[in-house]
Amino acid sequence: MKLGSIQYSGFFQYILNTRKAFIAFVVSLICMLFFIDGLNAQNIDVNDSVQATVEKSEIDTASVNVHSPHKATLYSMILPGLGQAYNKKYWKIPIIYAGFGVFYYLINYNNTEYQLWRNAYYHTLLDPDGLEDPVNEYEELYGDNPDFLRDRKNDARRYRDLNYILAGVWYLLNVVDASVDAHLFTWNMDENLSLRVEPHLYNPVGSYKPVGGVKFSLRF
Repeated sequence: MKLGSIQYSGFFQYILNTRKAFIAFVVSLICMLFFIDGLNAQNIDVNDSVQATVEKSEIDTASVNVHSPHKATLYSMILPGLGQAYNKKYWKIPIIYAGFGVFYYLINYNNTEYQLWRNAYYHTLLDPDGLEDPVNEYEELYGDNPDFLRDRKNDARRYRDLNYILAGVWYLLNVVDASVDAHLFTWNMDENLSLRVEPHLYNPVGSYKPVGGVKFSLRF
């Protein structure tokens, strides 16, 4: 009976231990499920937070005034140098107006010369005998050579017209410069994007004497 009772109690002890192990397993499984669910909820919260941050960043970016090449071009067309000021390239403005000043001087000078040569030439045609006083010093010096007066008149007019064209080109360059600067306003110009120019020695083919040169290194 003792042996049977020992076996019987051992069986119940096994059942009891098995039940405890099963309950511990179930409790562990439930805790694990709650832990995984909590992680998923936290992950969803993080994703929602990131998404909200991205949307807020997009809204903030949309609200910021983006540097506009169209505005820079339009400003330079309206007033030369205004597009450069919009691009914060203030040092270019004196250069632009110095160029216009040079062209203004050349146009004015050549136009004055054209008027003088023209008056002298036409007066010699109207007064071939030289009975009247010369209209200016050019007629006084070259009145006996109308062909020379005509050629100088045409040269002065050609130079004047050429400077008009060059002034127009200078105006267009001002517009193009403002537009290009505006497109490159946010361009990345760090050390990994650079063009280096440096002296370099190399050995030509068939020669043992090094020759000096210039080395261009473009880094992407």
